[in-house]
Amino acid sequence: MNEISTRGRRTAGTSALAARALELVASGRATSRAQLAELLGAAASSVSVAVAQLVEHGLVAEEGTQSSTGGRPRKVLRLGGQDEYAVAADLGGSHARVGVVLPGGELRDVSTVPLVIADGPQAALSRLAGILEELVARHGGARLRGVGLSLPGPVDTATGRVVQPSRMPGWNRFPVESWLRERFAVPAVADNDANCMAVGEHTARKGRHQQVIMVKTGTAIGAAALVDGRLYRGGTGAAGEITHIRIARGHHVPCSCGNTDCLETVASGAALVRVLRDEGVDVTSAEDVVRLATDAHPEANRAVRRAGDYLGQVLAANVNFFNPDAVYLGGILSTVEPFVAAVRSQLYESCHPLVTEHLAIERAVLGADAGLLGAGQFALQRALAQALREVGGAQLDPDRFHAPTS
Repeated sequence: MNEISTRGRRTAGTSALAARALELVASGRATSRAQLAELLGAAASSVSVAVAQLVEHGLVAEEGTQSSTGGRPRKVLRLGGQDEYAVAADLGGSHARVGVVLPGGELRDVSTVPLVIADGPQAALSRLAGILEELVARHGGARLRGVGLSLPGPVDTATGRVVQPSRMPGWNRFPVESWLRERFAVPAVADNDANCMAVGEHTARKGRHQQVIMVKTGTAIGAAALVDGRLYRGGTGAAGEITHIRIARGHHVPCSCGNTDCLETVASGAALVRVLRDEGVDVTSAEDVVRLATDAHPEANRAVRRAGDYLGQVLAANVNFFNPDAVYLGGILSTVEPFVAAVRSQLYESCHPLVTEHLAIERAVLGADAGLLGAGQFALQRALAQALREVGGAQLDPDRFHAPTS
């Protein structure tokens, strides 16, 4: 009995060490067994057993060599097979960005396809699944590890369901993750678009900034926060919900939440369409607004500057409180310089100088692909966590994996 208990404790200990080793390899902090032993404070023999577990289950591979300070050259550790991948999609109101995401953050076969989210979950997901299945057929179904979906609404990550979205009729409480999991028979992840953008952008920048506020400014507005390079979800998964912070301007514009003058009603792409149409300007989408503003249309320029000022006011309170290294601006409105300039101006005007002294305020380097990459990364992380549990029952939060640091 004692021998069995001892063996069980040893297995659990090895699994826990394997989990920690996998996180270090995934984050780019360790690329050899020697580095793992140093960072983990574990014996080389214990690290070798843990790495052998990870290699056996295809979670980590050893290949090539790297120079060392002495002795034999070290084999390089990396995440599992390079040919493994996830398929992912970033859904908008009338289109979806789809593609293949590789473990290192590379994107392949990216395209934009028409897809109307207002058709409801069954119709929209069925069409999307057909498109993703074509990608799987081209890249080999045996190597598919996960499916990721970025959605323009709140997602309960504990259940994989959309919760009271303002612009997704028929989607409330629909079990998106389980639907995708049953269709593709691999781990599936659905998350809010701002969260996906934050993770995608962080991956693309190789973790250059660790304390980050990511804001998506499209038809709707969303935000996310990274703390020490990891997505911060908050107590109920709703961290970053700036959409319904009220702007005291007396517009009396009703919001889907039941209040008036929320940020989204005065600063989103949909709000700008409404404002400009009321002024007699022929626009039907945020894309129309951006096109006019880019062409120096006076009413459109004035409207986007005002929207940037409103967003900057809301962000200023959050930046003063959080003191981030960077604020990343994504979404279609971030492509308009007067909008970005207005956000910057408001932050520098309203934040303490110590807070803004080294603050980077930048557009997303990935542009329209940030959410797509993030959704794919979430799917690969979920697959890693599930596979790791199969190594020996180790429990690991998928959000613990983050982008390699430079």
